[in-house]
Amino acid sequence: MRTFNIAIDGTSGVGKSSAADLLAQANGMIHLDTGAMYRCVALAMKQAGVNPDCPEEVSRVLDTVRIRFLGKRVYLNDQEVTDAIRTSEISNLTSRVAALPAVRKAMTSLQQQTTAAGGYIVDGRDIGSVVLPQAPVKIFLSARSEARARRRYDEYRQKGIEADYSQILEDIQKRDWQDSHRSTAPLVKAGDAVEIDTSDMTLDQVTAAIQRLIDAAGK
Repeated sequence: MRTFNIAIDGTSGVGKSSAADLLAQANGMIHLDTGAMYRCVALAMKQAGVNPDCPEEVSRVLDTVRIRFLGKRVYLNDQEVTDAIRTSEISNLTSRVAALPAVRKAMTSLQQQTTAAGGYIVDGRDIGSVVLPQAPVKIFLSARSEARARRRYDEYRQKGIEADYSQILEDIQKRDWQDSHRSTAPLVKAGDAVEIDTSDMTLDQVTAAIQRLIDAAGK
């Protein structure tokens, strides 16, 4: 078991969570999916009919949000939302919600408290730069938008979900722009992070590349 934390950042649909899941199992660590946390907040706001531009309404929802992970299942206020938070609508809303300072502050604090003892693999968009700047292993995963759109399209089809490749590609490119241009904790590669372009790599190849970096840090 590794006792230090590992930060994995990257763009939308690049495979951060899938890689983190496998690496956590292989290294006796816990995977903290911060993207799912922000998606839960976005879903909670949608369900409550909250206007993201109203600080009072946002604070009210944040005070009631309770997020729990059980294996790969995600629960929002004791309701399983594993699939509900992965729709294109919630993906686009998440980018807007995650840019709100109040949301960012609340989630960052929760993530830092959760990982304080070490032993976590944390994936997101500002882990190496904001949440865990002292992590000894920092990875930044990237991939061409077309490759990411194709993966997401195939994933939807495998689950029997109707999908349109062109729309998925447009959503991913829009999400990239929003994530990298927000004023609060924008998507950015930490200065000491190792970048891995996964466009032409399998998941096994990605995890093997990261594992080598983990092994080197643990020596």
